[in-house]
Amino acid sequence: MRFYTQSFLYDDPWSIVSLAYLLRYPNPYSTHILSCDVISREVTPAGSLLTTRLILKTGSLPRWAPKGMIHRAESWVLEESEVDPLGKVMRCTTKNLDHVKVMRVEEHIHIRQTEEGKTLQTTEAMFLSGFGWGLTKKIENYGLAKFKTNLQRSREGFFFILDLIRQSRMQTMTMGAPSSFLSHRFHSGAESKAPAHHEVSGNHSSREDATQTAAPARTGIWSRWKSWLRSG
Repeated sequence: MRFYTQSFLYDDPWSIVSLAYLLRYPNPYSTHILSCDVISREVTPAGSLLTTRLILKTGSLPRWAPKGMIHRAESWVLEESEVDPLGKVMRCTTKNLDHVKVMRVEEHIHIRQTEEGKTLQTTEAMFLSGFGWGLTKKIENYGLAKFKTNLQRSREGFFFILDLIRQSRMQTMTMGAPSSFLSHRFHSGAESKAPAHHEVSGNHSSREDATQTAAPARTGIWSRWKSWLRSG
């Protein structure tokens, strides 16, 4: 079993960062995401937003992988999130639904507002393989290395969406931006600059006991979050 932990501190308020996380697909850096669909969404009596999404990803195998280790390169991923606007906390868990014998990958995201009004995101990932054949540790190490390599590209895609929301918020506060601003900016191919953020920590550990075709509808989310964006 392998673990990875990393934290980032954003200068942006929690409402913007959490919204950007929900809207992070599609973006120009997520070509490995084939589809992302909402399969359930509800608001709890306490006011939290619960969302379950099904994501289809594609990837590649290392050269040393045995022939026939997996039958296809695509993998289904289940994402379950909870957004608490009162406590200003967002929790999200993703895990693969297939190829679990080769390797299970589970990622936990925790996004909360700090006392200074900034936003702290903590990412924890676990990699566990049950493949055997003397390849267990090698597969887990590969999963960890691949995750760390892809992390920067994922950040760039997240920053792209985050920057669009920041610009949309600015226009909403000054003249009232249309709700289609995000999709218009994305499809127009506008460039973005990464917003301010600070890497707090990053480490990984191991134990011997053990491993885009269509985007979800965004209109409903945007209408719910517009008022929260104004409040900051």
